[in-house]
Amino acid sequence: MARASAGMVTMMIQTCTLMLDTSRCSESPCSTWEHGVRREFEALGLPFGKRAAVFEEGLAVLRSLWTTGKVTHHGEYYDFDDVSFWSGTEMGPLMPVQPPPPTWVVSNIRLTGDLAPEVARKRMRDSCARVIKYGDGWMTCCRAMHPEEVAEQITALRKAAADLGEDFGRYTVSYQVTMSIGDSAEQTRAAFGEYISSYYPELSQSVDLSNWGPTGTPETVADWFRQFSAAGVDHFICRFGALDQFGQVERFAAEVRPALEEKGSQS
Repeated sequence: MARASAGMVTMMIQTCTLMLDTSRCSESPCSTWEHGVRREFEALGLPFGKRAAVFEEGLAVLRSLWTTGKVTHHGEYYDFDDVSFWSGTEMGPLMPVQPPPPTWVVSNIRLTGDLAPEVARKRMRDSCARVIKYGDGWMTCCRAMHPEEVAEQITALRKAAADLGEDFGRYTVSYQVTMSIGDSAEQTRAAFGEYISSYYPELSQSVDLSNWGPTGTPETVADWFRQFSAAGVDHFICRFGALDQFGQVERFAAEVRPALEEKGSQS
């Protein structure tokens, strides 16, 4: 019982990215990569080899909790009674503004590189089914040199939705991008590499720097957004790979966003 509760708390804290906007949020849970996570599974007594099943059971629990405000669950990996957002002093269980908040399930089958065709097919099939069954959208990242892979997975998601009797039109396609804006590619890439290696000391060794996101002039960055929008991305979650975060936000607002809006109005 204690192990299951600790596992659920860990999942809620560590696997949810909240994007806040006028009291609204969406959550983007992921099962993430092997580095570091194996240690977490061992600490919680959960089977790392079954992490996909652990993840899916957790998604079902969170969806139920955020829909009703209270959940009792007796599953293979989690087992508890009457968990709720309620201290007992409120009129009833506390509820999200949106019951439930939209869930954009994270999936990137080639996070750390290319795969053998048969492995890619299985991972694609399983990950797309997970998105459709447990989510309201798909979020990906870290393959910024490959817009064709976004289009590939959207095709697979459409098939999964059809197979499961769902309308793919209600799902959101999102991309979390880390970028660095400067006056030249050379200037920004050095700062970008330092930032990524500090933020992700383990994963940065497995993912090519170019796949984190675009670096360079505002027009170079804007062109990246155009390519991935054309590939089918509906929503971008933006991060800036530089120590001067305020400066990056200001340059994006002043130089990248207007370029995108201008191009959009001309198309």
